[in-house]
Amino acid sequence: MAEPTGRINRRNLLLTAGAGLSSLAIGSATTPAIAAAPAFLRQEQTLRIAFEGTAVDPLDQQLADGFKEQFPDANIEFIPIQGTDWNEYFAKVLTMIASGTAPDIMSVATEGTQLFASQGLSTPLDDYVKRDQAELEEYFADVHPSLVEAMMYEGSLYQLPRDFNAANMYINTTLFEEHGIDYPATDWDKDTFYQIARTLTAENGGPPFGYGWTNRLWGSWMPWIFVNDSNLLTEERAPGGEWLWDAFYADADDTVQRGGGWRWEAPQANAPANVEALEFVVQMAQEGITPSVSEGGGDLLQGFFTSNSLGMTPAGGFWAGGLNEAGMTPDAFDVQYFPKWKSQRHQFGTAGYVILESSQAKDLAWEFLKYVVSKPAMELSFGGNFSTPVRRSMLTAEQYSPTGPQHWEVFYGTLDEHPETAPIPAPPQANEMTSIFMRYTGLALTFSQSPQEALDSMQAELEELFAQEG
Repeated sequence: MAEPTGRINRRNLLLTAGAGLSSLAIGSATTPAIAAAPAFLRQEQTLRIAFEGTAVDPLDQQLADGFKEQFPDANIEFIPIQGTDWNEYFAKVLTMIASGTAPDIMSVATEGTQLFASQGLSTPLDDYVKRDQAELEEYFADVHPSLVEAMMYEGSLYQLPRDFNAANMYINTTLFEEHGIDYPATDWDKDTFYQIARTLTAENGGPPFGYGWTNRLWGSWMPWIFVNDSNLLTEERAPGGEWLWDAFYADADDTVQRGGGWRWEAPQANAPANVEALEFVVQMAQEGITPSVSEGGGDLLQGFFTSNSLGMTPAGGFWAGGLNEAGMTPDAFDVQYFPKWKSQRHQFGTAGYVILESSQAKDLAWEFLKYVVSKPAMELSFGGNFSTPVRRSMLTAEQYSPTGPQHWEVFYGTLDEHPETAPIPAPPQANEMTSIFMRYTGLALTFSQSPQEALDSMQAELEELFAQEG
């Protein structure tokens, strides 16, 4: 999918989050220090690394060269895989696995963690983490436990999270100032949001539009489900995980009882709170507050936002770098927590690399995973603010002064100030579930079905899907 910046939406976040290798400019002078390779790694091996995209960026080779300085016998082969969204990218990798041409490492977001883990296609990292506990203490001390827990499945850790994005509310400050609207309070609510959105919308409908979003799983109208204190699926925490929490977070000031990863075991698409949330966004579409809602990426919204034709939209830290690259100055936009409804619970997605179980170079792949989450590597990788790094220490005024937003603290504050914040629902059936979700969302947004009818039909299909998948 062509995008004005190539990075603005979360799907293209693979360029910086998962397959974000292309953004990691590591040369010999700045290569993060890594201990000399042990004897069992001093043999020629090749790591095949899959990422979403159409071509290998020259910076990918710089990353490979930097890693090779520490592991001279390592060869890195990058495999670009084009997809319109995470779903299509995952589907293509699954085809490669079935055909016996699987990569060793691939970038995976929350949407695919359980998809690959549940089928035994990705390698649990537990033994590696336990072995290298002393080396990893600094990393985990810098990373919020919610992000780590989102990368677990049934008690095991499958990824070292590298970046995340919560669905916060981006604000076009030019439109706000033109209409005399102040930056909203941290605890602003749905009614305040709605009045602002109506005020920003041109008479008889936009442009400018008060609010816009895209039809996908992350972002979309899911934030309204979360703040309405609901979810698309039932949710609970799997048992286990003590081995990790006791080792790295025993002294953490955390009010949440952690487990071994999330379980989403039953659909509840047509729960009253979800119907209410969909009715709200459909109402805004009927009133002309929202432009036509397209599927997948955010290219349409970016065009509206940068041309001052859109007042607000849900997006994560990746929009900071994208908007800046598209020509917006740091004071032309800002960010705030999503407005409160019955709760102010946010949704997030995170990403990292998985080692595929079929790899013959797992030990070398593990060294690569540690390499890309080291602080020097991540400081180089996220310099343009095209995603939100998982390392708390990297979110500073200095980091965001070149791009904005002014209230950059919101990004990590979403986790710190709202401990109930959780990952988007992403069970092993996430690919099929997302397709069903998007299809019925589209029917509601084109007014082909009422919100109740669309969610009743969605519920029926999801129940069938979950029954088939066990």
